[in-house]
Amino acid sequence: MATTMERSGPQVREASGALLPPGATAHAARLWGTDALLFRRLDEREHERRRAVSAGRIDYIGHLEALMALPVDLPVPLRSLDPGLRKKIRALPPGAVEIDRHRVIRRAVRPMRPELAVVKASGWRDGLEKAGRFAPVCRRAMLLEYEPDGLENLLIEAAYYGIGVLVPRSGGLKMAAAPEEFRPGRHTAAAWLFVEEIYQRIDA
Repeated sequence: MATTMERSGPQVREASGALLPPGATAHAARLWGTDALLFRRLDEREHERRRAVSAGRIDYIGHLEALMALPVDLPVPLRSLDPGLRKKIRALPPGAVEIDRHRVIRRAVRPMRPELAVVKASGWRDGLEKAGRFAPVCRRAMLLEYEPDGLENLLIEAAYYGIGVLVPRSGGLKMAAAPEEFRPGRHTAAAWLFVEEIYQRIDA
């Protein structure tokens, strides 16, 4: 049975179309304790690489920290790494790196890019709180059940937090306020872990 967010998917896509890059697909899932509609763009090359080598799940933040310490697709002499990092690298899941006695080559990269997370909100504060959970990873918007009184003033508050607002309008949805563009301050293992969790849930 389709969830509420799945049923809302086509209308959300229509209202959000200008924000989404070509190839973005929508997936309804429960993420970080809330039901969300996540638009994401798959890295086809990495997706196919993982399938071809039967890569293991990367679901431990320590593994991601080890990977981030290595350049992508470049051989690194193992003797140049400190013993702690060498130990972590040898414990990585299959397919994450190529390794022999002398060198290691990182192959794993993020398999997808989250573009927009839309949460269904029962009220204004509820929407701000739920959408705010996705601040470290992508653009965010709330889907309201009805258009509240004093919407213009509320939109000012949403804009302060960079959160978009979708409201019902004549049989569809209207983007009353667009979310701000996502600009990650820095790439982190925690954000990569979030991507891996979604990827495994959608593409397993």
